[in-house]
Amino acid sequence: MARSIKIAVGGLELRGMLLDTPTAEAIWAALPIKQRVGVWGGEFYFPSGVSLAEEAGATERMEVGALAYWPPGQSFCIFFGPTPASRGSEPRMADPGNVFGKLTSVPVAELSKIRSGAEIVIERVEE
Repeated sequence: MARSIKIAVGGLELRGMLLDTPTAEAIWAALPIKQRVGVWGGEFYFPSGVSLAEEAGATERMEVGALAYWPPGQSFCIFFGPTPASRGSEPRMADPGNVFGKLTSVPVAELSKIRSGAEIVIERVEE
């Protein structure tokens, strides 16, 4: 079953699709999430409300638009560009994390304007 989410942040409304993974299941069960974002280069991160371990295949390497879980910080992360840990233009986590979904579109210029402390709300899209 495809699971869609709606992400509201900084006056933007984004859509994402979740994968079929244990992390995606846990995040889906925790929705809705309402938090304040931290910004780390081209990454938003915020408390997820879940505590999970690294899955097989956990990686530091991310793609633009990746939705991932960072186990050390129990954080939901959204990638839209390079981070301080990047090598070149590739988004990169500080430690391995679990990719659990992807944004359907990534308005990089608009996302880059959002600052730490902005409210983010993530909800299920019931189909």
